[in-house]
Amino acid sequence: MNSSGFRPALVALGAVALLTASVAVPQAAAVPQSAAAGRTSTALTWYDATAETIASAGAPTQITNSRTWAIGWLAAARATRGVPADAERGAYQEAALAGAVHRALVTLVPSRTEQLDATFRKTLDAIPDGPAQERGVAAGVRQADLVLRWRESDGLDPASVNTPYAVPPAAPGVWQPTPPAYAPATQYGNRLAKPFLLTAQNQFRLGPPPALESRRYAADLAEVRAYGAADSTVRGAHRTETAAFWLGSSLTLYTEPLRVALSRSNEGAAGQARLVALFHVALVDTQIATSDSKYAYERWRPVTAIRTGAIAPDPGWTPLHTTPAHPDYPSGHTTYSGASETVLSALVGPRTAPFPLTSPTAPGVTRTYTAWKQLSDENVDARVFSGIHTRSADEAGITLGSNVARYVLANAGRLLASP
Repeated sequence: MNSSGFRPALVALGAVALLTASVAVPQAAAVPQSAAAGRTSTALTWYDATAETIASAGAPTQITNSRTWAIGWLAAARATRGVPADAERGAYQEAALAGAVHRALVTLVPSRTEQLDATFRKTLDAIPDGPAQERGVAAGVRQADLVLRWRESDGLDPASVNTPYAVPPAAPGVWQPTPPAYAPATQYGNRLAKPFLLTAQNQFRLGPPPALESRRYAADLAEVRAYGAADSTVRGAHRTETAAFWLGSSLTLYTEPLRVALSRSNEGAAGQARLVALFHVALVDTQIATSDSKYAYERWRPVTAIRTGAIAPDPGWTPLHTTPAHPDYPSGHTTYSGASETVLSALVGPRTAPFPLTSPTAPGVTRTYTAWKQLSDENVDARVFSGIHTRSADEAGITLGSNVARYVLANAGRLLASP
């Protein structure tokens, strides 16, 4: 569609009534649009647009940004799931995907409207004019509006996410604010938020962490004390690099692996939208479940245990990296990784051709991966080498994230069903 046709296409945004008169047919397998048209697929275009929007103007809280991804791409997955019998499949689905993600993003991140409108114009320019395009856009907008209404007041805005938390009295094993800032706890409000699919925030609450007097906990602390210290003499350069590589936001680090999976998918627009939607719905619900377990057990961080605990306290011990302001058990980074690995392994297979990955917290470092599990394994080690989590907390995180993701995948039909 040429630029002069953008106005009629925008008028078509309100033409939702066309859909109600259409008969949907089951989705068939399709070749990615990029393969047939020699261009970037609509899914990749809007994946990049979502990533750029969040990187430029996203919220300060990771779960809020995961919510933005989930809303836009769930709407796209619903809108592309069925195609009217008399509509050209490819044009309809591409337009539906673009209409859904565009509508969600300009609603949730209005400061990026100009850039998103420009991307929308380019998308429509590449889709043949006609009823399939108009009806697809209308379907996408309708689904975006429905999902946006459903998620209103879900408790995932930054203020709700960081609902104040009353620190319990100091006692062995109990979380206390950590040095150097001794900042108030964050992410407590996640455990009060509305999940996308979980029936309750505590549906997958972990069992308790290792007892303070157990051999496992003693081994955990000994490992962190030795390998996670700022002045460690045993960590070595490669382990130090691993800690730095995985230090930043998990959302940021997993943006490229998910894009790799998307670009290598043999699915058409509907399957690609479903992949991104299920990935981010699983991550939102995982973060809710993570905070539930964290604040149910209120386990102190290694820096507190090593400085003040009964096992050879070392008041001067300092971790390699600053400890985040929330309890140890489980590790949020690894819950995210466990969920990501589970979704990617289920939907695109556990292994992939080699792909490079860089990290904003490890400038100049590029690592290469061939399996999603490799990312999880490095995450587990990294938090120990950073001195900010015990291995028990990391491994429990993988378990929790995997449990939530499996539930999301098992209930995907219910999630994707259009209202």
